[in-house]
Amino acid sequence: MLKPNMVNGKRFKLRFGLRSKLLLLSSFLFIIPWFGYQYVWEMEKYLRFGQEQTLVGTARALATALHERENLFNNQASFLPNVEQGKDLYGYKLTQAVQLDGLHNDWPDFNQRAHFYHHQQQLFAKEPLSLNFKASVGKYDNYLYLFFQIVDNQMIFRGKNNRSITNNDHLALSFSDNNNTLNRFIISNKQAGWISAFSVTDDDTNLPAPAPHIQGHWLLTPQGYNVELRVPLDNLGDNIAFAFFDVDKNDSEAVSAIGSADPSKAESLGTIVVPSPEIERIVKGMRYTNSSIWVVDQHHRVLASAGSLKSASGVWHAKEKQPKEDEKKSLWYQFKQQLLLPLYYKVLTKPSTDFIDQLYDAQHLQGSHIVSALSGEATSQWRLTTDKKALVLSAAYPIFINNQVQGAVIVEETTNGIRTLRNRALEKLFTVILAIMSLGALAFILFASRISSRIRHLSNQAELAIDKQGRIIGQMQASNSNDEIGDLSRSFTTAVNRLSEYNHYLENMSSRLSHELRTPIAVVKTSLDNLSLQEGQAVQTDKNNSPYIERAQTGINTLNLILTNMSEATRLEQMLTTTEKIDFDLIQVLTGCISGYQQVYPTIKFSFNNKIKDFKSKKLLLHGSPEHIVQLLDKVISNGVEFSQDKLITIELQKNNNNAELFISNNGILLPEKLSESLFDSMVSLRNINQKDDNKQDVPHLGLGLYISRLICQFHHGKISAYNHQAPDGVTVHVSLPTKV
Repeated sequence: MLKPNMVNGKRFKLRFGLRSKLLLLSSFLFIIPWFGYQYVWEMEKYLRFGQEQTLVGTARALATALHERENLFNNQASFLPNVEQGKDLYGYKLTQAVQLDGLHNDWPDFNQRAHFYHHQQQLFAKEPLSLNFKASVGKYDNYLYLFFQIVDNQMIFRGKNNRSITNNDHLALSFSDNNNTLNRFIISNKQAGWISAFSVTDDDTNLPAPAPHIQGHWLLTPQGYNVELRVPLDNLGDNIAFAFFDVDKNDSEAVSAIGSADPSKAESLGTIVVPSPEIERIVKGMRYTNSSIWVVDQHHRVLASAGSLKSASGVWHAKEKQPKEDEKKSLWYQFKQQLLLPLYYKVLTKPSTDFIDQLYDAQHLQGSHIVSALSGEATSQWRLTTDKKALVLSAAYPIFINNQVQGAVIVEETTNGIRTLRNRALEKLFTVILAIMSLGALAFILFASRISSRIRHLSNQAELAIDKQGRIIGQMQASNSNDEIGDLSRSFTTAVNRLSEYNHYLENMSSRLSHELRTPIAVVKTSLDNLSLQEGQAVQTDKNNSPYIERAQTGINTLNLILTNMSEATRLEQMLTTTEKIDFDLIQVLTGCISGYQQVYPTIKFSFNNKIKDFKSKKLLLHGSPEHIVQLLDKVISNGVEFSQDKLITIELQKNNNNAELFISNNGILLPEKLSESLFDSMVSLRNINQKDDNKQDVPHLGLGLYISRLICQFHHGKISAYNHQAPDGVTVHVSLPTKV
């Protein structure tokens, strides 16, 4: 046991603070786990280096199989210098056939994959544009699917007897075939439902011919309409364009059009890329490497893909060896499976196969490693998935055709296989670590519980010692502990005791001043009265003294009023403790007060708005003191009249559940933001020192009126607050009083 030392004749206690205690308890816990983890981490770094070299070799091998295979990259979109978003399209690979019903429920990630067409893609506009739409393209089996979500303020269908297919809202669609010939189509419906597609030519003498091979659905929506259709890929080339023409009147020409390009001009059509079946067949042969593989063109657009990143654990992935039946029956195995392993994996993390990676979509791949590969330099990088649940290794290798980079191979794997090996190694170390960590955790729990209990006790003492208005209503007991929390408790206790004494002094100062000053004021007032009487008897002696005597009397009266106001709040608090509560009608009190205010302030207009239904036949009963409610209204109305600039005071009465809500508003200067919270405290005033009241000249203002109002509200278990309102600017005082149930 440590004994106190003597320093300069004083007892000195050895200080052992919280920081020292925590450091002592925690330092020994991390020695053994740290050494064990460092060893396993070094092993994991070597395994990651080997995985990186293997992955780069896989990407190189697949790129070698695609070098100088120009027939695999014969799509002219791959050789474009630039790809224009919205004009050059990509057909996403769909996993199942789409039901042609005009709904995008069976389109995966429609909002992320769709392109938005608006005024920047308008072809012409004779009137202000009122049309925009989203479009998405997908491929499944031997069909190209298109979905359009159109926003239009007015839908005009083709008339039943109308031979024209363009004097109404319609879709223009153009494709190039395998011979690079332009094929144009118009989708023009007489009503919602199955689409009506027509083949058209540039020759106006040729009538539109039905195109039954283009199938789809036209669906009306609250915002406009949806169009969903499919086109066979048998004779579909590399170019596409579509546009929606908006007609606002029946049987009239289109007033505007928006689309990917002009469908009537072959040279303006954009390109369309769909995943290459030939490249996919080559890539699928590499899926047994437990890798995720992508092949992209020079515009980062996906030409083929194979494998899933969730199952791409690399060559280090190995199935866990199943134990024999005899091992399963052993006590050690049962103890390990039921207790140790669940406990281990509260600290360790199993490699997650349920992660989300949104860095890539099914159309474009982005990343610095892909940019490097498309510039001719093979590279690799490490990255986290977007949800940060898995670490991914990516390798990219360029594909050369005629000494030019025409694409890249991207191979990706997670580190789940390596992390599994790491976890197995740490499981063996955790048996020793677990005993140390358990003892340390128990010590920390007990110590933290003790600290939190002491801090919570100190917090409760501080809250009970001071009320919401800052008054000291209790005392705190100092702690005897010789640490930081003990010092804080003693400091709080000393501060609260000193504040209690000071607040007690301030609370009684007004009554003391009132008592002590009234006697000399009475002496001076009596002397002035006698002097005035003598002056009246000898007016002829000295007429010059009369103004000075009047000014002295005015000052004495003002000083006497100040003392009366200072003691008013104290008297009211004492009076409220003995006031008997009765039932009274608040509406009757309000109407009587408003009538009196109209006479007291003849230049002010009072507007009373009673929003309680059938208030003439119903009473709004409160349980309290009607005289003090009148005093509360006097204080609030007096402030409103003083600060009103348009001579209008609005009083509104509402009933909310079991509360009477009273709103008293005036239009004038606003409350400062810093003053709104403390406006109802004692000795707080918004007036300037030299400000004078227009109605009461030279009346002293001590900032006690609204403080008295708050005392009366608290006596009635109500609340009072003030806030600014605009248009016009002013202040509203809100009084909430509970009604009698």
